[in-house]
Amino acid sequence: MVVGSAFAAAASVPWSLLAGGLLGLVLLWAAGQLLDRLWWQPRRLERALRAQGLRGTSYRFLTGDLKDIARMNQEAWSRPLPLRCHDIAPRVAPFLCNNIREHGKTSMSWFGRIPKVTIVDPDVAKDVLSNKFGHFEKLKFKLMTDGLANQDGEKWAKHRRILNPGFHMEKLKRMLPAFIACCEELVSRWADSLGSDGSCELDVWPELRNLKGECHFSDRIQQQLSSRKKNFPVTG
Repeated sequence: MVVGSAFAAAASVPWSLLAGGLLGLVLLWAAGQLLDRLWWQPRRLERALRAQGLRGTSYRFLTGDLKDIARMNQEAWSRPLPLRCHDIAPRVAPFLCNNIREHGKTSMSWFGRIPKVTIVDPDVAKDVLSNKFGHFEKLKFKLMTDGLANQDGEKWAKHRRILNPGFHMEKLKRMLPAFIACCEELVSRWADSLGSDGSCELDVWPELRNLKGECHFSDRIQQQLSSRKKNFPVTG
């Protein structure tokens, strides 16, 4: 009799109430996932980084350091650089320079909810970039082509192993004469462009862009000549 009354009571509950309760549970779960993604997960990452001895800015909900980056950029770009000043880093990346000055050469900052670890020490940077386990990850956007610079994880490690022989020290040493000749020619061409006051205005980007191709072409010519001399020795 009691069981029958319970079934009757359940049957009398409106379907709209059940649907509303189910929708509420779904919304509560989605809110929890969103809160975990935007707050709890970044806070866990911050605690883990600080436990490893890293100093840096604290995470701020959703924006991180984006507001400070925009403010410092606007302040730096509003003032012109002094004439013949080559210290461009504080103007190009003022927040980064300030963060390194306050928190050290190995520090962290926040690009939105994503932590960024800044490494200035060359030895530490070399250890990170030479890691063969593929933990070095980049932002997900394509710069030019789908090359090594855009790979992550195991694919990055695999491509790096394939390219390593091409950058062996002995091979790079053999390329030095071609590089030196092309650079000397470029500097000589720039010197010829100087005016009577010893200065000139020059757009170096096209020159540097062509320099890469000239160095590669000269190196290939030298390799082909060396190969032909070995295969066909000149006899007197």
